[in-house]
Amino acid sequence: MEKRDLYNSNREKTGKFIYKDEEIPEGYYILVVVIVMQNKEGRFLIQKRSKEKGGKWALTGGHPKAGESSIEGIKIEVKEELGIDINDPILFKKTGKKNILCDLYYVNQDIDIKNIIMQKEEVEDVKYASLEEIDDLFNKGEFKKSHYKMFKDGIKYLNKNKVN
Repeated sequence: MEKRDLYNSNREKTGKFIYKDEEIPEGYYILVVVIVMQNKEGRFLIQKRSKEKGGKWALTGGHPKAGESSIEGIKIEVKEELGIDINDPILFKKTGKKNILCDLYYVNQDIDIKNIIMQKEEVEDVKYASLEEIDDLFNKGEFKKSHYKMFKDGIKYLNKNKVN
């Protein structure tokens, strides 16, 4: 059973943990990591979650396991879900709500879709999409709402920092 670290409101590990699917105790937080992956053509790698995970398009991400740092967590999640290694992801925003802390990452890396090995329990499909295509998926109700907001935060980061 997978363990997750519990954090305090200052984003510090408390030394306590919970198991996956356990309720988060009052006054504690868990960490989620999500990444916006873009290729050199300016398209974004998105994944369609398995039916058991809601079946919508989303960014790649998840929960670091107990003992993992945020950066280790995002690299491991991408490796587990897509079978690829990412180079030097940039932490561009720390956010959160209720009892969840979220670290948002960005990476510009050309990833050949043919080299992706999807974790079938998590991912049903992957593709590169333009900003307009992702907007369209969201407007049709086919893109996970929370991930769309994070994606838009990524676009703001890219525009502000003139990345790509």
